Amino acid sequence: MIPCPISDETAPWDVLPAANRAVIDSLDYFIVENVRTTRRFLSRAGIARRIEELEFEELNEHTVAGAEVERLVAPILKGRSAGVISEAGVPGVADPGALVVEACHRHGVRVVPLVGPSSIIMAVMASGLNGQSFAFNGYLPVKPPERGKAIRQLERRAHSEHQSQLFIEAPYRNVKLMDQLLHTLAGDTLLTVAMDITAPGEFILTLRVEEWLKRSLPEMNKRPAIFIIG
Repeated sequence: MIPCPISDETAPWDVLPAANRAVIDSLDYFIVENVRTTRRFLSRAGIARRIEELEFEELNEHTVAGAEVERLVAPILKGRSAGVISEAGVPGVADPGALVVEACHRHGVRVVPLVGPSSIIMAVMASGLNGQSFAFNGYLPVKPPERGKAIRQLERRAHSEHQSQLFIEAPYRNVKLMDQLLHTLAGDTLLTVAMDITAPGEFILTLRVEEWLKRSLPEMNKRPAIFIIG
């Protein structure tokens, strides 16, 4: 399980441990979320092998468990090692990868997670909110009524269970989500916004909703972001 940078503005070896290089250099078979972005990552990483010598198979949100996954795992069962890479951050956590990992465990194949950046964990680290108990909820509903209901449910959980509630949004919908958060959550509820983590323009701030409403909001459109209610 091979992490890659969260941001295209960040050089691979600025955020990945040097020990990962030897593992990547030893592989010629990769199961990836997107071949194009993986090729770019490996090229920027300056790996030992020529990109043209490598074999890539895609595993993404369209991959169906069963025969398709077994086909991806088949070379591993014959003794070949494989690297799993998602488009950003760590594979298998809010990114594809779990289907192949489950199949490997089922077939008795060792799975090795390498160290690398996770926007989810890094946002919790920098939030000041509860890092002992937290939940990642993926995307909220798109339609405002359903999204408002989901926001209120997460707020209740954050308060009643003292559990930090994380979620994300498509970057081009960040502004609408932030506006609804500020007009749905209670004034004393804590809200963290973490954008462009590890990039030069990184922004991470936790404030009460009533404090967010008093200040100018940062530019949020089309910036990868994690939101946390606490």
